[in-house]
Amino acid sequence: QVQLVESGGGSVQAGGSLRLSCAASGRTLSTYAVAWFRQAPGKEREFVAAMWWSGGSTTYTDSVKGRFTISGDNAKTTVFLQMNSLKPEDTAVYYCAAVFGLRIPRVPGEYKYWGQGTQVTVSS
Repeated sequence: QVQLVESGGGSVQAGGSLRLSCAASGRTLSTYAVAWFRQAPGKEREFVAAMWWSGGSTTYTDSVKGRFTISGDNAKTTVFLQMNSLKPEDTAVYYCAAVFGLRIPRVPGEYKYWGQGTQVTVSS
């Protein structure tokens, strides 16, 4: 069982930065794909970024490439999402998710473990 807890959300002006954290309890994430999704009001949950420690792979949705960076700590228990040059359209609840495996899914339904979410609000 993996429990995920997000933190680091908040309110910023456009152009600002935030760093989200996703801390896992119960085990390390070394053999898991870990992703960030977001969901804005009235919209479907969408993929943002993901990483896989074992393969050293990362992937991003096009709208955040060059602005967001996903990374993990050396203990392989916490995943970060550094968000720079934030835009109002980045406003959403951000969720951390994890699934055991050797690939990085982009579909929410393929992830088994989810955090409770953290609100990110970007004002213009």
